[in-house]
Amino acid sequence: MNISGTDLILACSAIGSGLAVIAGIGPGIGQGIAAGYAASAVGRNPGAKGDIMSTMLLGQAVAETTGLYGLLVAMLLMFVKPLVP
Repeated sequence: MNISGTDLILACSAIGSGLAVIAGIGPGIGQGIAAGYAASAVGRNPGAKGDIMSTMLLGQAVAETTGLYGLLVAMLLMFVKPLVP
């Protein structure tokens, strides 16, 4: 079996992009937990719904950036191949 340098780079890019997409699991779990706790908090204190929701949405936006960075890295690895001649 003869594996050239180009084939190795392409294979490692595919494996790396798959691992980078796994970064979306953490934000998904974290956002689900945050939404559950926010719903619980609104149930306990309906008067503070606006404050709770704005804080939750800000936290979810910050958490989502890690998932988007993972997706960006995966797309770069799959479609931009600077080392391939």
